[in-house]
This record gives sequence, C-alpha cells and structure tokens, in this order.
Amino acid sequence: MKVTQEKLPASQVGLEIEIEPQMTKQTYEQVIKKFAASVNIPGFRKGKVPRPILIQHLGTTRIKAAALEELLQNGIEKALKQEDVAAIGQPQLRSDFEELIQNYEPGKSLTFSAAVDVTPEVNLLQYTGLSIKAEEVKYDPEKVENTLDRERQQMATLIPVEGRAAQLGDEAIMDFKGVLKPEGDDPQAQPEPITGGEANDFQVELQEDKFIPGFVTGIVGMHPGETKEISAQFPDPYADENLAGKAALFTVTLKELKEKELPELDDDFAKEVSEFETLQELKDSLTQQFQQEAEDKTKSNQQEAFLNELINHVEVDLPATMVDQEIDTMLTQTAMRLSQQGLDVKQLFTKDIIPQLRERSREEAIQRLKRSLALREVGERESLQASEEEINTRVAELKKEYAGEDIDPDRLQEMVENEILTDKIMNWLLENSSVELVPEGSLSEAEAVQAPEVELSSEETPETIEVTEVTEVTEATE
Repeated sequence: MKVTQEKLPASQVGLEIEIEPQMTKQTYEQVIKKFAASVNIPGFRKGKVPRPILIQHLGTTRIKAAALEELLQNGIEKALKQEDVAAIGQPQLRSDFEELIQNYEPGKSLTFSAAVDVTPEVNLLQYTGLSIKAEEVKYDPEKVENTLDRERQQMATLIPVEGRAAQLGDEAIMDFKGVLKPEGDDPQAQPEPITGGEANDFQVELQEDKFIPGFVTGIVGMHPGETKEISAQFPDPYADENLAGKAALFTVTLKELKEKELPELDDDFAKEVSEFETLQELKDSLTQQFQQEAEDKTKSNQQEAFLNELINHVEVDLPATMVDQEIDTMLTQTAMRLSQQGLDVKQLFTKDIIPQLRERSREEAIQRLKRSLALREVGERESLQASEEEINTRVAELKKEYAGEDIDPDRLQEMVENEILTDKIMNWLLENSSVELVPEGSLSEAEAVQAPEVELSSEETPETIEVTEVTEVTEATE
C-alpha cells in the first residue's frame, strides 16, 4: 500500500493512501458474500440468492458504499501502522465520500485522503533565567486565636436571659410576619404579604450581617414579651428577584432571649476539641498548621506566577482532539465536585447549557494544555524523572490513607508519577529563575496570580446562587 504523508496545521498529519487493485476487488467480493448471507429476498433462501438478483435488489451504490467503508477504515489503520503515526482521536476523511463511490471500481486502485491529529511539537523558547513576581503569604498569629474562638462559640451553652433587653450576640426566639411596603404615593395601596415571610418560635442569632439590613437592628433593645414593627430593606441583588431592593415591614414578637456562656480556654477545653492534652499543645499544633499553610500558599503563588510566565515562551499548535479531550476532563471534574456537594448534576448540565460550557472552557483548556506540554518538554530536556522508589512510597501512603476504597491501581500509579514529576520540574524551574516575593495583595488585579478553576459561577448556574442565612427570614415556613 502506497502512503504519502503531509504536515497540516493544528498538529495534523495528512495521509494520501493508495489501495492496490487486488484489495479493492477482494473487499467488494467479501461484502457481496456478507449481503448474500444476511439479506432476505422473497422466493430465495439466505445464501442462495443469485448474484445478479442480489445486486439488482440492493443496488450497486449500496454495495460499493459498504465495501468502500471497509476499505477506508482498514486502509487508514494499516497506513498509520505502516508509517508509524501516533494518532490521537479519530481519523478524518478528507476526500468526498460520494465522489469516492462514483470513482470506485473493484479491481482498480483506489486513492483517498485522510487526516489524523497527532501529539504536537513543543517549541520552548526560554525556560530558565525568567524573572517573576509572586505574592508572599505570611503566617498570621491571629488565625490561632480566631480558630479557638470559633470552637468556643460552637461549644457555648445557651443560658436564659432575664432583666435586660436584647443585644447583639444573643439567641432570640420570636414570632414574626413580614409584608412588603406599598410603592409610590397611593394611600389606598395595601401591604403585600411576603411569601414564606412568617414563622413562629423562630430561633435566630442576632448578628446583623446574617440578615437583611434593619431586621436585627430593630430587635436589639427589645424585651421578651414585647411586640414591635421593624422596617427592613431587602438588598439588591437578592436571591429572590421579586424581593430585591424592596422595603419590608416585619411585626416581631420577642418571646425569649438566651445568651452564650463560653467554655474556659484551658486544658480541659483542648482535650474536648482535639487529641491534645494541653491548651499549649493545641496552640502549637495550630501554629504549625497555619505556618505550613502560609508556606504552601506562597509556593503555590510562585508556581502559578512562573507557569503564567512560562506559557508566554512556548509555541505549540494544539490539535482539536487534544483540546476537546481537555474540555471533557474539565467538565467531568466539575460535575464530580458539584455532585459531591449534593447538587443535581443532570439539572445543571442540560443539553442546552453543555455547548455553552464547552465554549467557555475552551480558552482555559488551551492554557492548561500549554502548561502541561511546556512542563513535559522541560522534564525531557533536563532528564527529570520520578524514581520507582519515590512512586512506590507515595502509592503505599495513599493506599493506606484510602484503605477500603475502590481505587484503580494503574490510575493511582499514573497520578502519583505525574504528581512527583511535576513537583520536581517546578522545583528545578524555580531554582533556575529569579522569583521576587512581594507582600500579599500588592500585585495589581491584572498581575495577580490566580490558579485556574474549572467551576460554574453563579452567573452560569442559577441553581448555585449563593444563599446566606439572610434567606432564613423569608423561608422560615417553607
């Protein structure tokens, strides 16, 4: 079989394939035999239909089309193997199929053209001596105290309050009913009840930032048993567009107040909330944890900054198959994360929205591929590899960590090898370039390093609009 190669744009290889006369005749005859054994023609048993009648019944075009499909498929497979072309994705026929049918004559040579995507060539113009800036994340000692305070808040005991008015931080039990104030100056207009804006024995923590503006402020200063009308304003935008920006009036009856009694910050507290015996041990552990987090985030910022700079020095003509596969991976990862969060993926990934998501993901997929290919090229040029010992050690750690779970060993091995190799390449690159650490938040928005995420924003999925505790006021009875 004669094959001529041609280099095409977008990392494609064009193939002109000439199939010898003997094969075109042999395939045609095999197709006729298959039809003869399967086609039902009245008055004849299967396999006993005379050839002229079979051809007349099916038509030469149908028979030639079936033979041609086999010739094309087998011809491309043999050509790829013969020419040692590592194709990715499905081959594409460049010749017109209808013209091939018209020109196809069994017993004569058949020439057609096809194209296949191949792994792209990576031209890395520069990868050492680069100068970048990255934000340094410093350890904040206040995180330890804030963490301990949150734990104390969660372990607080609620004590009934007597003899004083409500204040911020209290737990209030109340009845309330809300209406929307009439708009305009019409004195005859009547207040409109708020759907879901009514509840009895509703318990809330009096924190202003958790509710619509004005609601908590109006409760502060009330005494148990007191009823009061409180004006509040729904923010704009708001989860319920029908309420956004509208003024409301709530009739509130405060029935009971409770205040939090926080546990002492001592060794007993540490034993209750952790595996440590003393408060100091707990603090030391938290300090170490937050220091490590700061270091890890700084390293992540360095890596992201370097990768963002590196792709400015890489030239690669990405094939469509590779981009589409990367988009598939991104959307699959997103769907898995959303499913783990309890969201109904089928409702989010509808037939109408998937094409939009794919198009919006395309540019990010291209950037991700450029990063990956650039790193792979650096690893090959610098002969960086993950040793078998490193891989086996990490695999053993993960198997122990996820004991009892169904894990694909081959996939785990591949993931670990890629993780270790990527880390080695990044460390090598950072050691051979200049990285200036700047204070956190000092880079402009255009220069700021942001790790790419494959997630649906609230604008893309109405079902994932952020809902805070503000909605408790209007959904208490739903």
